[in-house]
Amino acid sequence: MNPSDRRYSKDHEWAQIVGDEVIVGITNFAQEQLGDIVYVDLPEVGSSVDQSSKLGEIESVKAVSDIFSPVGGAVTEVNQAVLDSPELVNQDPSGSGWLVKLAPRDASSDFSSLLTSEEYNELIENEAH
Repeated sequence: MNPSDRRYSKDHEWAQIVGDEVIVGITNFAQEQLGDIVYVDLPEVGSSVDQSSKLGEIESVKAVSDIFSPVGGAVTEVNQAVLDSPELVNQDPSGSGWLVKLAPRDASSDFSSLLTSEEYNELIENEAH
């Protein structure tokens, strides 16, 4: 369900190291909880974010939720396709619905504090009960 090639935050974001960058998105569980996503607010390229700090907002027909950065770093790219078509996050949260790419400050340290896919699966299983 949750790809094992990335790490997960307890706030339901994922982070995947690809080359020198970290791609960030929200999990399938998060998009299911939110329902139909209608708007995404993301930081500008060049913005700096700290691990666990607010990265942006995601609005669904149900609620507005904060997005928290699973790693600290500088925003190198924002997914324009998601800004133009927020429903991409519902359709493919682990793929084309990614949110931002970051140049991490300390990826190894940040990643060590995140959950593996198995640990994240346990977390959401417990939340569902």
